[in-house]
Amino acid sequence: MTIQADNEASLTMDIGSLADAVLKGDRRALARAITLVESTRNDHRADANALLQALLPSTGRSIRLGISGVPGVGKSTFIEVLGNHVIDQGHRVAVLTVDPSSAISGGSILGDKTRMELLSRRPEAYIRPSPAGKTLGGVTRRSREALIVCEAAGYDVVIVETVGVGQSETRVADMTDMFMLLLLPGGGDELQGIKRGIMELADLVLINKADDDMAALAKRSAAEYRNALRLLHPRSQHWKVRVQTCSARDGTGIEEAWQQVLQHHAALQEAGELAVRRAGQARDWMWSEVDDALLAALQDDPAVCEQIPLLETAVSEGRLPPVTAARQLLELFLGQNPESKS
Repeated sequence: MTIQADNEASLTMDIGSLADAVLKGDRRALARAITLVESTRNDHRADANALLQALLPSTGRSIRLGISGVPGVGKSTFIEVLGNHVIDQGHRVAVLTVDPSSAISGGSILGDKTRMELLSRRPEAYIRPSPAGKTLGGVTRRSREALIVCEAAGYDVVIVETVGVGQSETRVADMTDMFMLLLLPGGGDELQGIKRGIMELADLVLINKADDDMAALAKRSAAEYRNALRLLHPRSQHWKVRVQTCSARDGTGIEEAWQQVLQHHAALQEAGELAVRRAGQARDWMWSEVDDALLAALQDDPAVCEQIPLLETAVSEGRLPPVTAARQLLELFLGQNPESKS
């Protein structure tokens, strides 16, 4: 296997050898495989697709866990403590984190390998931070592919951490089996501030930082959220959303949270819902890829590129309705309006 990588500039490889190395759990091969599937270069897509095709039969046997939370809730600390606990139970854990991107370099700002220092030292753990870039929802366009690669490498618990709470967090819920929402102690204003959509996605709500003088407040908050959840429809008829307290700092409530993950996985698997959900996620993944690929192709089309600045200016100045400008771009791209090309 020959690999020469300078970011994405010169990534060449024997896909068969790379796939074999990933399946054997080679960490360097895993990193290179994820770099390949995350590449934005068009000439890497064929290799990435071939790699995913080779790895796919060895995937699908992990617990896929999505984790989000309000700013300052301590997601990274919680994931580190949970990851260490899960490893102690005999599992291998992969953590896919998406950090805010630098507006200058496009790189990851926070760097979860430094925020999860203890977990990153364990050989049974693999942490992969990726910059969010312009992608909404706290996951990158290639997070699903990275998840598949980690499964193929033998990680039986894959955690996807998102940037933060938002309506577009549905993306992480659409690629995982269970969605865990971390909140801070305190009801009232915070309860009103949490979007209904994100609450409807949650399979488990954890009130973190339930320690010291915040423990009593955390218990009251948990009771308030339980009452609020009664008004919402759960994601699954086979699972009632749980609300618990925990302290990532002190390590309390972590075992209970992990038991909820196992019970949720078992309940959905026994009911046959897990297979149905993953099949639906695979279809959604396909159409999401179609959407992204079509948009990229449209924006790369020379004739379209020539007209984009003109139409954007017309729309900005109020001389052209946005819907009309969009239709003109689509007609130009699809070749339905030859006159506009002259």
